[in-house]
Amino acid sequence: MYKRLLRPILFLISPEKAHHVSVLLFQIVCAIPGIDGLFRWYSKGFHPELRFDKKGIRFPNRVGLAAGFDKNASFYKSFQHLGFGFIEVGTVTPLAQPGNPQPRLFRLPNDEALINRMGFNNDGVDAMIQKLKNRPHGLIIGGNIGKNKDTSSADAINDYLICFRALHPYVDYFAVNVSSPNTPGLRALQEKEPLRELLKAIQEEARHLKSTQPILLKIAPDLNESELDDIIEIVSDCELSGVIATNTTISRSHLQTTSIMLEEIGAGGLSGKPVRNRSTEVIRYLREQLGSEYLIMGVGGIHSAEDALEKINAGADVIQLYTGFIYEGPKLIREINQHIAKHDL
Repeated sequence: MYKRLLRPILFLISPEKAHHVSVLLFQIVCAIPGIDGLFRWYSKGFHPELRFDKKGIRFPNRVGLAAGFDKNASFYKSFQHLGFGFIEVGTVTPLAQPGNPQPRLFRLPNDEALINRMGFNNDGVDAMIQKLKNRPHGLIIGGNIGKNKDTSSADAINDYLICFRALHPYVDYFAVNVSSPNTPGLRALQEKEPLRELLKAIQEEARHLKSTQPILLKIAPDLNESELDDIIEIVSDCELSGVIATNTTISRSHLQTTSIMLEEIGAGGLSGKPVRNRSTEVIRYLREQLGSEYLIMGVGGIHSAEDALEKINAGADVIQLYTGFIYEGPKLIREINQHIAKHDL
């Protein structure tokens, strides 16, 4: 129904407007008595055999919604009924900010991909807290934290600490986002010494607050092997719980979309099918080097149950959806959950 009826209609309007319209419609539908139960039954995502435990988190299943979809924790209560085992909200910054000028989200239908340069548009961490205070019991929530656009790299640590302090009573894990290509100076924080300094400061704050939530680092797919080795060293030295691999890419190689159209779109992070192989390569390398102890969340180009299984076989403990969910619809969550149950993973 989604791919044949709803998606063609939604794809007639701008991607950002389509996002707001579809979310609003789904919230309205879920408000009808009994509908939420039907969605939960259809999703096949809440059977005991799908549960997965690691780093103190009991995931109802291995399929999560990636950050960027519910930036302000506005609709996670409705979207849990689609069968997601966990939902990552954000990226959130200390202060509200509008993000980059529109248009800033673009579809590449021939590649089943998206390009975005949203720029961490969000309502700020205080607004997010108000929406997380009454979250449903049993729903796993991750908090993806970043810095404001106008905050210099020298002052970036304080932005992350503000978000960490504010969110730690309300989320089950943290994702430290230093890999979005759409905030000036952010990816420079992936460099070895700035990253070490940032993560050490967050861990010190966690100890001060007696926070026990896992802290994960979200990385870009564009890192080379030497840079990945630096990440692995820092994850170990800073005693992180794991890694989210990967964010969007700045690469434009091997696309079917014309160069003219890509030039018209301009800068931004590419997500969807073109990222699949590289994301899987990074996951496999991380798992080989880190061993089994660390939690790895696999995200990037998951458009089918087979894609999800590929990530898990490469070393991902759980996976996250974003672009694949937009192109394939809720059926994708059901198919992945069924596939995982069938293979007894």
